[in-house]
Amino acid sequence: MNMTAVEKIVIPAPELRGAVLELAQCNDIEVGIDGPAGTGKTFGILYYLHLLLLKYPGARILVARKHNTDLAGSAMATFRDNVLDEREGVHYFGGNKVRPAEYMYPNGSELVVNGLDKPGKVKSMEFDAIYINEATECTLDDIEFCRMRIGRRRKVRLPHKQLIMDFNPDAPTHFLNQRMNEGVTRRILSRHEDNPFLWDAKTQDWTPEGREYIFGILGGLTGVRLARYRYGIWAAAEGTVYEGSWDRAKNVIPRVPLPSSYPRYLGIDFGYTNPFVCKWYAQDPDGRLICYREIYKTKTLVEDHAAEIKRLSRWGEKDGDPLPRAIICDHDAEDRATLERHLGLNTTAAHKTVSDGIQAVASRLRPAGDGKPRLMYFDDCLVVVDPELARLKKPTQTINEFDSYIWDTRNGAKRGEVPVKEYDHGCDTDRYVVAFHDLTPSGVSYVKGFWQ
Repeated sequence: MNMTAVEKIVIPAPELRGAVLELAQCNDIEVGIDGPAGTGKTFGILYYLHLLLLKYPGARILVARKHNTDLAGSAMATFRDNVLDEREGVHYFGGNKVRPAEYMYPNGSELVVNGLDKPGKVKSMEFDAIYINEATECTLDDIEFCRMRIGRRRKVRLPHKQLIMDFNPDAPTHFLNQRMNEGVTRRILSRHEDNPFLWDAKTQDWTPEGREYIFGILGGLTGVRLARYRYGIWAAAEGTVYEGSWDRAKNVIPRVPLPSSYPRYLGIDFGYTNPFVCKWYAQDPDGRLICYREIYKTKTLVEDHAAEIKRLSRWGEKDGDPLPRAIICDHDAEDRATLERHLGLNTTAAHKTVSDGIQAVASRLRPAGDGKPRLMYFDDCLVVVDPELARLKKPTQTINEFDSYIWDTRNGAKRGEVPVKEYDHGCDTDRYVVAFHDLTPSGVSYVKGFWQ
């Protein structure tokens, strides 16, 4: 009698600790995995979801983030490179106009991948569980949109329906922290000792990689970023420059179409080791400035930035940007000359005095009489995340700077006089462009009834 041998494949499981083990025993409908940077939150959650999809045929789980473009280089890179094993037979479908991207399991389970900035493809879908990566980027509407889509399937495949979120701490007043304090969301704490890559449970000490990350990278942070990313504290910086003016809920808005009739301006702060920042602004008929695109990048030559600026602007092309009325730059003469040569456009030296510039920006950040600020940012304005800045847990775009941009009170200096020259590169470009509009003399004066 002929018999066909079947090879048994054993895929070793990773070492799981702390928060992910608590998650596996948690039945709460809404769970927040709360901890500092590098605790292994994302990997642990994705591995747990992967096990559920393998165990329960036909299960459907959504992995989401605020912006779809951010998923590929973050959570889904972790899932693809560290969770999946090709021997498990999971196949990727890249999505189309009507169907979202997903990982399809041999047993009929699905891991759907979609950004909450484009919810149309999943609006009519129902899920057994949803995982929101970096949930502090989301609004309350985003969270409730997801919560409404779990557990409505006729046959729930998983033991219990669940909305899982992970995040690093933010300001104490953030609605997610308040939601956990009120008991709406179950808080599960994640700590660096949960990550076997960083902490050796046998020796009860940091691994070499952990020592470098904890004391080198995170230990080099300061102020509120040190509190949040190293120690997992929901902290607010004291003495921020735009305290009382900046309000993310009002100053950061969803993208809307910008008519070509809106005048355009570019603001540029040069840098190489520090970020080079270029921001595109449109001015609406009421004089509001809207930042609709941003480059925030290190270790790139000015001539290469110029090529990228031209590619993104598409001046002279159909549906491209109108030519900017001004390109307002930091004063570095060599960098300005290089930029002008490669763009083929002239630049304007920025109005550089700091105090009046900060006051002008603060005035624009506050709501005007109609309830709307006169300086706003599209929530998806960043072109691409600089991976090195992300690794070092430094700001990766202007809207990340406001919580860390503080007054310098060292050596007896008074708050409100001089800001600390750190985490200010994007804020500087705002100051340049706002000063161009609000502080720079027009060259026209009114004398004895005549314009001169």
